[in-house]
Formats: sequence, structure tokens, C-alpha cells
Amino acid sequence: MLVPVGQSGKVPKCWHVVQCLFLGWVAELEPLLHEVDAQQSLHGKGLLPVLAAVFRRRKRPVGSSWRMDETYILVGGKWKYPYRAVDRLGQTVDFLLTARRDEAAARRFFERAIGLHDLPEKITIDKSGANTAAVRGLVKVSGLHIDLRQSKYLNNIVEQDHRAIKRRVRPMMGFKSFWSARRIIAGIETMHMIGKGQMLSPSGQAASAAQQFYSLAF
Repeated sequence: MLVPVGQSGKVPKCWHVVQCLFLGWVAELEPLLHEVDAQQSLHGKGLLPVLAAVFRRRKRPVGSSWRMDETYILVGGKWKYPYRAVDRLGQTVDFLLTARRDEAAARRFFERAIGLHDLPEKITIDKSGANTAAVRGLVKVSGLHIDLRQSKYLNNIVEQDHRAIKRRVRPMMGFKSFWSARRIIAGIETMHMIGKGQMLSPSGQAASAAQQFYSLAF
């Protein structure tokens, strides 16, 4: 892995964040992020959310058939809920960590995803009443048709994709705060999408996943 060196001759701390994400050293991220964010205000948002926002502007389009599901992680000793969706090829549509699992949370996720990718033709979910109500609410507001399907089998692809994210957060044995969870998951999801080839490369030059992630800072 090519490691960048700053003008001072030292490796930038934001590169250490990239290394932790790339190598799965998630347990080291919380204290490191506090240090990096204290040194670099980044508009008060923190390093990883800013890089995730830059990635969203460079993200490749996804297919129009979405598979959506929510999973759970431990934050401050309580369960919190990452909502996620992929298209039929397994490309990540979007993600959103929420404090609750209900219609309002599902609706916020869909509005965020649609804001990035426009309305899909199809949405596949499990038999969750909250997710069903959220999709039907979107159809009613938009006035457009979305084919809603409820299928555990078709949703296997997003459930499998959850595992890649949970595998990286498992070493932490739970996040200390929602603040940390939101930022670290933003970094993990961004790295995961880069690993799946979802980042547009303006230069057209080949680069490692870690180097692509680091490039978001410039």
C-alpha cells in the first residue's frame, strides 16, 4: 500500500483512519477519530462524514430494482438500526443509521436514497409493516408507481451484504456513542462501496481501495 507523506515528512492522521478501515482495525477508530476531528474541524462535521459526502458526489448510478432491509448494532448498550439497500447486482444504494426501527425511520431512509438516485422501479422488502407503510407513503406522495415486492428470498442479497458491514464493526463489541457509530459506519460503508467499484474515477487511473478513499480528502 502506497502511504502518502505530508510536507512535514509525517504520515497524515487521516491516512491512519483509512488504514484502520481498510485493515479492519475498527476498535482503534473511536479514539483516533476524536483526535483527527479535534485537529481538523471540517465544518464541524468530522472527517468520515465529510469524506462520505464527497463520495456521494462521485458515486456511480445504481440499478432501478432495490432490495431494502434493516439490521441492528449495539450503541451505548442499546440496539440501533442501520437501514441499507442494494440493487439486484449487489451495489449499495444507500445506508442510514437510525435510533428507532419504525415507519418514520424507513421513510427517512427512502427519502435519502431517492434524493441520491431518484425513484426506483421496484423495491423489495421483507414483510415488515413499517417498511411497507413507508413505501406506500412514498407512492402516495410522489403519485408515481413503484412495484412493491415482499420476498425473503429476493432480499437474501442485502442480508448477505449486511454481513460485510457487521464483520467490520463486530470487534468493537458495540459503539460507545451514536456520534461514533454514525461516523465510523459512514467510513465503513464508503470503503465497502469503493471496494465494490462504485466510485467514479475522473482520471481513469487504477488505484487501490485505500488510495481511492484517501483521495476523497483532496
